[in-house]
Amino acid sequence: MDIIEALTKEFKLQTWQVEHTVELLDGGNTVPFIARYRKEATGSLDDQLLRSLADRLEYLRNLDETRQKYRAAIEEQGALTDEITAALDAAVTMTELEDIYRPYKKKRKTRASVAKEKGLEPLAEAIYAQEPDSAYPEELAKDYVNQELGVETVEDALQGAMDIIAERISDDADVRKRMRFVCMAHGLLCSKAAEEDIGVYEMYADYHEPLSKIANHRVLAVNRGEKEGMLKVSVDFDRDKARFIIAKNHIKEGSPCTETVRLAAEDAYTRLIFPSIEREVRNELTDRAGESAITVFSGNLKQLLMQPPVRGQVTIGLDPGYRTGCKVAVVDGTGKVLDTGVIFPVEQFKRVDEAKSIIKRLVKKHGVRMFAIGNGTASHETEVFAADVIRELNDGLSYMVVSEAGASVYSASKLAAEEFPDYDVSLRSAVSIARRLQDPLAELVKIDPKAIGVGQYQHDMPPARLSTALDGVVEDCVNAVGVDLNTASAPLLARVAGLSTAVAKNIVTYREENGAFTSRAQLKKVPKLGPKAFEQCAGFLRIADGKNPLDNTAVHPESYAAAEQLLKLCDYTDKDVKNGVAGLKERLETKGVSETAEALQIGVPTLLDMADALEKPGRDPRDELPAPLLRTDILSLEDLKPGMELTGTVRNVIDFGAFVDIGVHEDGLVHISQITNHFIKHPSAVLKVGDIVKVWVLSVDVKKKRISLTMRKEKVENAAE
Repeated sequence: MDIIEALTKEFKLQTWQVEHTVELLDGGNTVPFIARYRKEATGSLDDQLLRSLADRLEYLRNLDETRQKYRAAIEEQGALTDEITAALDAAVTMTELEDIYRPYKKKRKTRASVAKEKGLEPLAEAIYAQEPDSAYPEELAKDYVNQELGVETVEDALQGAMDIIAERISDDADVRKRMRFVCMAHGLLCSKAAEEDIGVYEMYADYHEPLSKIANHRVLAVNRGEKEGMLKVSVDFDRDKARFIIAKNHIKEGSPCTETVRLAAEDAYTRLIFPSIEREVRNELTDRAGESAITVFSGNLKQLLMQPPVRGQVTIGLDPGYRTGCKVAVVDGTGKVLDTGVIFPVEQFKRVDEAKSIIKRLVKKHGVRMFAIGNGTASHETEVFAADVIRELNDGLSYMVVSEAGASVYSASKLAAEEFPDYDVSLRSAVSIARRLQDPLAELVKIDPKAIGVGQYQHDMPPARLSTALDGVVEDCVNAVGVDLNTASAPLLARVAGLSTAVAKNIVTYREENGAFTSRAQLKKVPKLGPKAFEQCAGFLRIADGKNPLDNTAVHPESYAAAEQLLKLCDYTDKDVKNGVAGLKERLETKGVSETAEALQIGVPTLLDMADALEKPGRDPRDELPAPLLRTDILSLEDLKPGMELTGTVRNVIDFGAFVDIGVHEDGLVHISQITNHFIKHPSAVLKVGDIVKVWVLSVDVKKKRISLTMRKEKVENAAE
């Protein structure tokens, strides 16, 4: 099966869709560009499917390359047969290829290779043949005693022959494949405590669960416990099943040599096969769990980045702290820093009144409407302080606790130093916190996605794979929203399809030296921004007050002529685009979508996207989502009582539930069983980061700072009865 055929079957697509997609990817086109501007070629495949297809394409090409390498290596040894060729061609995973190649792979010195050097291979072959009329192994071995070669006794000869047979059995690709399958289906993952006190791993102190059923997050938890030296982990597999699999391929009953081969098979399983299978099975579990965790992290990151911005509001960012105080930054509606300072809002420093006076002055001076509070050390005390100020001012202010994950990483970065050379690290962090509330996407793109903290076990993931996946999410989000060419920072521009970090910096430099861009076409004058880069990026960059109103839409410059023709056909002008061409879709329906597309010589998907873009120039898809939950007052952990109804914001979705911010500093856990009244495979089927949800308190452990929540009201009512 060739690669195109394999992808077509795996993704359940048409052959032409896969062929065109592969051609576009090989042509250097980015996923956002293909997803948005080449819908006719791909059949409107979305960015997520395109990325999955691109990843799988790379894997299959690597697989094919390895297949050819192994075929050539076996052929070089004069061992290539039609059977081996067929097996290589049929292999669909790297593991299967490794199994086939194993007998021909140059090995380090092994017991079998030493025995072969002593001339014992013919003896091994004679014993392994297990002929009914064969002599007993001890008789066969007498002819191979040779002191010069180091075979001192009959027992030495027999042991060497058994070592050769054991390695032969171990190298059987079919045995390994079946063993791996049966082990996965019937084996157990087991863990035991490695020390007396294993802390958070207590539930795994004497634990076993079928490999076929174990949840991904438990695999990762056990792995971490083993890595930290708290757990001893193993795979338990029924030895009788292993014996049966080996016997079917290698044991012939009724020969004087049968028992010797059986003993060699036992040795092969214990010493060679099972340790390898155990390692491979655990690697497969870990890879699967890792991919699942990366998928969860990616989904959470996308929802976090796509949180609706709170536009045009002057905001105070508060970076809480004890000894060094709470850092304050006032930013205007565009994110420009207006003022900074330090306050001590925690009671123990006896400067709360002074802190209130400073904040009230800043609020009145700059017309502040919101507080953004970082959720780190002293966050709760700062939240209480902000709620008091809001109540005392009674001026319609509100606040929101913002995750400051990664803020310290950004604040100490070279980028932050370039952006705020006059501020120390903590003040930069306060600015970042304020901007995160105003426009999460524009601020969070400056931070390594791994540091944003909306995943599970992300530090245990393969770094390269995690980075690739998360970078893809950031790229998709940035391009889905679009970027203002005249205000975007270099880090934000670098996430636009087709633009590198260097070219993004060149755009900012060009803008600073030549003034604001007045047309997309000016991008062609930016150093190192060639025709291909322009093709990829132009449609995602916006110019609000440019010469051509189409520059503020998602219409690609390659389609400007068609867009102008469409406007003319529907009795509109270019000037109508500036405020949105109201009613365009209705007129298009009247004229006929297919007929109009044919007249404009474009595809129907492109026409519909064009009409949508013309109706809503500068459209931001985030504006259509529910606004973030802003608060004016605060609860403490001690205020919570079972049955209490609260409204909260989903902060993180993981395999076993979701954490919800209910305004008490500690997020509460809604276990997967408490999310809905019906079975769900994963919390992400119902909840997303940023969702505003109604919850009820099930229980509170003040000492351990744990809150258990439910979204099932009847659970609370039943408990009350």
